[in-house]
Amino acid sequence: MVIATPRSPWPYFVGSALFHYLGPAFAVLLFAQVAPLGVAGLRVWSAAAVFAVWRRPWRAWAGLDARGRWTVAGLGAVLASMNCCFYLAIERLPLATVAAIEFVPVIALAALGARTPRNAVALAGAVAGVYLLTGFQPGGDGPALVLAFANAALFGAYIVLAHRVSRLMEGVDGLALAMLAAAVLVTPATLVPAAPAFGDVVLLGAAIGVGISSSVIPYVCDQLAMARMRRSSYALFVALLPATAAVVGVLVLRQLPTVPDMAGVGLVIFAVALHRERRSQERV
Repeated sequence: MVIATPRSPWPYFVGSALFHYLGPAFAVLLFAQVAPLGVAGLRVWSAAAVFAVWRRPWRAWAGLDARGRWTVAGLGAVLASMNCCFYLAIERLPLATVAAIEFVPVIALAALGARTPRNAVALAGAVAGVYLLTGFQPGGDGPALVLAFANAALFGAYIVLAHRVSRLMEGVDGLALAMLAAAVLVTPATLVPAAPAFGDVVLLGAAIGVGISSSVIPYVCDQLAMARMRRSSYALFVALLPATAAVVGVLVLRQLPTVPDMAGVGLVIFAVALHRERRSQERV
């Protein structure tokens, strides 16, 4: 039995797992009125506004050296790009499929870093799982799959950079700085698609709610969990996320999985739980 203490990562991780896909599922419901890129922009802007009021992160900028500033800026660029790719992908693919694809680069990097039989089996399981999710769809949506795999690569970069930022700065100030950078970087591609929300108070409020539930609650929980556990341990517990996405897809979006879909998600969960990183990478 795990007892939650101020130093325990588990409550934060459960919060992250719950909201990581719940917010995006509600975002899909907005696509009928706001284009996916517009919803992505609204998500990042609303999260950045919350962080700006809450943390005033610019005060922490002065305490960073050049390397730290580049790390935070890199995380901001990843957040901006990842949100855009993710929303464009879930517009055309089931949420569980995109969620499962997210974990292939994480497992592949672990297999390259530690060439063990365990990681080889994990990588094979992940590839087989993704094939079950994407390979049995005649006339599958190629561009959407490209976006899903781009999102996956960015998710791998997010885990690495967010872990480094959590070690650079106390609390969530580093994440707050990165989100402000993401808000600036995402604007050119998302401002026009987001325009319909600015004339509808209800729609704008819903979009802000999506932003808070998607990019404030789970990312804050991520930072607090990462600061309390090794990156390899964090990667192990994100095995919950494909299952969470599948459940949320059913309950919110009525995306009922087929038998191959369920088998594919199960294989990815198995692969994420099985893989291990090299010991020297665990605290990177």
